[in-house]
Amino acid sequence: MADDLNTLVLSLDSGGDVVIRLRPDLAPGHVARIKELAQEGFYDGVTFHRVIDGFMAQGGDPTGTGAGGSDKPDLKAEFSREPHARGTASMARTSDPDSANSQFFICFDDCGFLDGQYTVWGNVIEGMEHVDALPKGEPPRAPGKILKASLRA
Repeated sequence: MADDLNTLVLSLDSGGDVVIRLRPDLAPGHVARIKELAQEGFYDGVTFHRVIDGFMAQGGDPTGTGAGGSDKPDLKAEFSREPHARGTASMARTSDPDSANSQFFICFDDCGFLDGQYTVWGNVIEGMEHVDALPKGEPPRAPGKILKASLRA
């Protein structure tokens, strides 16, 4: 059953799989959206369009520009006290706290200045070296890509 699937696997073209433990205890609405989009194949082929060394890698925009998202309604913020440490997966948004949709980012380093302002929905538990290997840039000259996003128990 889909509700038992609390691990997201991002197969990247930068060398392997990134395994993210989903955190429905922190952000049930955002985790449900990530699962829904992954199951629909939304993230397959999507690039990391903004990758800043020492900060984060951002993806989830099907246009690759940073301005796109899914056709689903934006999500209400689910801020928590969970820190934005290395490997934290969190939702990207505009200046409106309730504007997260499909874009997300993974922190390369501790990003405590983001705490309480962005919705944390998961933590990388394997494969952070593949996130580290993503081409850097805003946008990168040859952006790294999610080959397949899938769920597992």
